[in-house]
Amino acid sequence: MESGAAAGPGGGRFPFPYTPYLIQERFMAALYGALEAGRVGIFESPTGTGKSLSLICGALSWLRDFEEKKQREEARLLAPEESGQEGKKPLTPAEPGAPGSRDTAGEPDWVTAFVQKKEERDMVDRLKEEQIRRKKREDRLEKIRHNVQLKYAAKRKRSEEDETKHLLQLSKEVLSEGAGVDVLEQLDHNEEELILAEYESDEEKKVVSGLEEDDDDLEEEHVTKIYYCSRTHSQLSQFVREVQKSPFGKDTRLVSLGSRQNLCVNEEVRRLGALPLINDRCMEMQKNKHEKKSDEESEGKKRRASRTVCPFYSYEQMQFLRDEVLVEVKDIEQLVALGRETKACPYYGSRYAIPAAQLVVLPYQMLLHEPTRSAAGIKLKDQVVIIDEAHNLIDTITCIHSVEVSGAQLCCAHSQLSQYMERYRKRLKAKNLMYIKQILYLLERFVAMLGGNVNQNPSCQAVSQTGTVLKSINDFLFQSQIDNINLFKVQRYCEKSLISRKLFGFVERYGGPGTAVKTNKENQKLAGLQNFLLTLQQGSDKEGAPQIPPVEAENDQLRTASPLMQIEGFLSALTNANQDGRVILSRQGTVGQSSLKFLLLNPAVHFAKVVEECRAVIIAGGTMQPVADFREQLLSCAGMDPARVVEFSCGHVIPPENILPIILCSGPSNQQLEFTYQTRDLPQMMDETGRILCNLCNVVPGGVVCFFPSYEYEKQVYAHWEKTGLLTRLATKKKIFQEPKKANQVEQVLVEYAKCIKRCSQAGGQMTGALLLSVVGGKMSEGINFSDDLGRCVIMVGMPYPNIKSPELQEKMTWLDKTMPFFCPSLLSAWGLLGHPLTLQGPELLARHLAEC
Repeated sequence: MESGAAAGPGGGRFPFPYTPYLIQERFMAALYGALEAGRVGIFESPTGTGKSLSLICGALSWLRDFEEKKQREEARLLAPEESGQEGKKPLTPAEPGAPGSRDTAGEPDWVTAFVQKKEERDMVDRLKEEQIRRKKREDRLEKIRHNVQLKYAAKRKRSEEDETKHLLQLSKEVLSEGAGVDVLEQLDHNEEELILAEYESDEEKKVVSGLEEDDDDLEEEHVTKIYYCSRTHSQLSQFVREVQKSPFGKDTRLVSLGSRQNLCVNEEVRRLGALPLINDRCMEMQKNKHEKKSDEESEGKKRRASRTVCPFYSYEQMQFLRDEVLVEVKDIEQLVALGRETKACPYYGSRYAIPAAQLVVLPYQMLLHEPTRSAAGIKLKDQVVIIDEAHNLIDTITCIHSVEVSGAQLCCAHSQLSQYMERYRKRLKAKNLMYIKQILYLLERFVAMLGGNVNQNPSCQAVSQTGTVLKSINDFLFQSQIDNINLFKVQRYCEKSLISRKLFGFVERYGGPGTAVKTNKENQKLAGLQNFLLTLQQGSDKEGAPQIPPVEAENDQLRTASPLMQIEGFLSALTNANQDGRVILSRQGTVGQSSLKFLLLNPAVHFAKVVEECRAVIIAGGTMQPVADFREQLLSCAGMDPARVVEFSCGHVIPPENILPIILCSGPSNQQLEFTYQTRDLPQMMDETGRILCNLCNVVPGGVVCFFPSYEYEKQVYAHWEKTGLLTRLATKKKIFQEPKKANQVEQVLVEYAKCIKRCSQAGGQMTGALLLSVVGGKMSEGINFSDDLGRCVIMVGMPYPNIKSPELQEKMTWLDKTMPFFCPSLLSAWGLLGHPLTLQGPELLARHLAEC
């Protein structure tokens, strides 16, 4: 297509890769106006109307103009300074600072004049520093962009360093042979890292706060930037590819952020699987890296056993990777490949690039969760945030801040922590022991609230009164008798002492089978830990536990290795205001199966800071109706002035005659279709659904995508069809694919699905394509383009209505009726407000979901 441009504000033009639609021109103009005025915008543009490109070209055009305007203003202010003039017009007697005048505060005119001149000098000095920094950064990036020899030199230097390290390692091994290091002594030295360091509370550390401020001053200043957020990894990758194809692709400094699970290139760490464990191992290796030098330099002491450090955590190489990221637009896959090539950590290298970046692409869980935001070095003050695919924004905020812990996790954490304290009691300081005892008491009371005892196996303790009970935060704290404990201090202790990481190291050393442990009295007490973990695992495999694939089972086993990580999140949730959440006590058959869950009712409390700090916030999506949800539940509750909110909505570009929607009320055998909770499990209902699918697959070529209301129902129907032989009939026409539950397997399934369709269309024969069984609100329901042959027919089985009897839904309805009685008086307006993706309004979610295909 030919490149084009859209009319911009003030007669300017929006650069565009082709001639834009009229609705795209209007979208970009409205977006530019909202950013310029510092508004909160709700933008609706249906899938297929080029929303991503409109966001890119509109927002980056504003950023380009903003930077140019800022530079012109800087030049104007610096010009008088460079020419030796004061740069000020003479003050008239009416102005502050003129002879004989006094300001409103009664200050003498010379004081006012002195203050003004000082402010001007400070501003000029600050502008000069910014100019110098910007010039250095631009020169450095330009040199990397055009000097290929520099890249080769850096690569050669890395190879030389690797060879040197390898030779040093061989020399150390030769020297260590025959040294006769006592194994027991080595274990003692290794064990040092498991012991908690001396802890000082906030009051005791006030003297040190000045050092932290100095560290902040050394950080690179953040330029004005745009934070673009979306829900899934595939959506972010698709957006980055659109930026690469846009007119801004070569000149924009873009950085993609992600979790360690996506960005880590250390295979030893990646093999851990579970994200909490990856995070902890990474932090442990960093700590070892920092301590290594001091250990090696210490003289007259016994040599410590060597600790594992990450070979990719090299400051020099991460700085090089940072510059490479800023020079050329890269998505996460390209960033990981670059990290492997340069032997630098992409996770930290990308974070170093944030201050100088113009566009930061990240999942919106990272932006909406304040501790994660701070840890990543994201500063929202006077920046622009664009939240795309924001129709489930309320659900996402609710999900991020809602935490659930099982009785098995609580008992396991209590057992591990008790044995940790018992082993290291003589080595721990008084404050550490005090906080550990407080945490143990909290765990004991939590299990008691579920009707159990922490000293017994949770899988063997039957619960006398089963059911679900909801309590306010204060009621829960009083009834569990923990209202006298300062949870804020306990939460801070957990963060600063890294106790969950120490506990994980302890369990990793002594909890696994086949681990060599010295036989002494203290270690004999630890023998019960391994047996306890084994009984937990055996208990979870008994009847009533869902069967899961081996890979997921392995990951779940890893997660239970340090349950305190999950419990810390629950403790943090209990520090919310009483009216903003509820605690759900779910008492099932045994204590192990029972759980405590914190449900966030008011997502606005966590969204308010984002809106307050940012210059402008854009909430965009394909289907944003009902807009009143965002206005009332997010913006009004966050204290937003209604005048600051702007809305934009446009129609679709696809003509109605190009779409054929069909509603089926009965199947080939005249069986009425009714997918309510009461009837959808009936064999005749599943059989009729299968017959409809068979007939469609016989006549529709290419790809057919069939969506079910939930993973559970899809699994149930699949098992029934397998039993009746209907799957075999379907397989003669279409190869069958199922949506995986794990996000990292989605790409592989989609690639195989596309290959199969292409192969069938070229080869001909009896098989005409592929059938993809997916789930509404799952990994494939948004952000994936089922174009052309990939989605010739889209089938929706039933409506994804929520369970009307759900205690969570009823509590949310009650809360809405109390806080917004005029806005949300009925059940219909409460649907879609829980933290689960399947509890959106049925018709509303269906409309959003089918628009993606």
